[in-house]
Amino acid sequence: MLGHLAARRATGALLRGNGTLYLRDGEIVHAESPVSPGLDVLLTLGGRLPAEGWREAVERAGARRQVARFLVDNGRLTRGELEVYHLGALYDAAFFALAPGSGPARFRSGLSHWLGPVRPVPAGDLQREVLRRRRLLEDLWPHPGVDAAPVVRGQETGFPAPTRRQRALLELADGVRTPADIARRLGRPAFHVLIDVRRLAAAGYIRTPAPGPAPSSRAPAPPEPPASGAVPHPPPASDARGPEVSTDPDIALLLRIRDALEARL
Repeated sequence: MLGHLAARRATGALLRGNGTLYLRDGEIVHAESPVSPGLDVLLTLGGRLPAEGWREAVERAGARRQVARFLVDNGRLTRGELEVYHLGALYDAAFFALAPGSGPARFRSGLSHWLGPVRPVPAGDLQREVLRRRRLLEDLWPHPGVDAAPVVRGQETGFPAPTRRQRALLELADGVRTPADIARRLGRPAFHVLIDVRRLAAAGYIRTPAPGPAPSSRAPAPPEPPASGAVPHPPPASDARGPEVSTDPDIALLLRIRDALEARL
């Protein structure tokens, strides 16, 4: 369906059980998933933006669907910073929204997101990136059951030694929290947490669930696209189109930087 919508240059929201993709003229301008921390979490828990700064932007510009523009115009973020953070949040949420088993899809024509467009991503680029991430996880540890199951610590093998980021993950592994829960606690993209979970499972630091149906992280499809937890009263849906924030830096450069960072996680 995504390819069909892109060919039609459609504008609206593609809803699935694991998330929502927002399109403008056939390109993806935003994505949300209950499995993935939102842009607000990545910015605030990551220490780049105070929580009150995010709330102010939503309260003052959300109804006009210009939250992104507000953050830049008021000096909360530079244009480059916003694009990098938003691109990370978009790809992270889209990975789960487009996952197999995410349920049937439906399209709401004309629906837009209160954030406003930042850096649109062509549908073909997004689909290729989703497939690349699936292959990466499979190469690291071909046991997808660890992706949604509660994280249970295994034996301390001592080799290879966990990195600092991996130790932070292990400290939250209490046998109850799932990788998605840990991602929200750490303020990290959920896919990056899955990379560490698979590597730690391969090394024996995390137990791999016994073969069988993997626990599902799929949330039931909501009647409307989900709003970020930081926005208690999102503006009503409309077909209004927010302004572009920037057309630079080049998205291909951002993707190469991201690939290099992921390779070093």
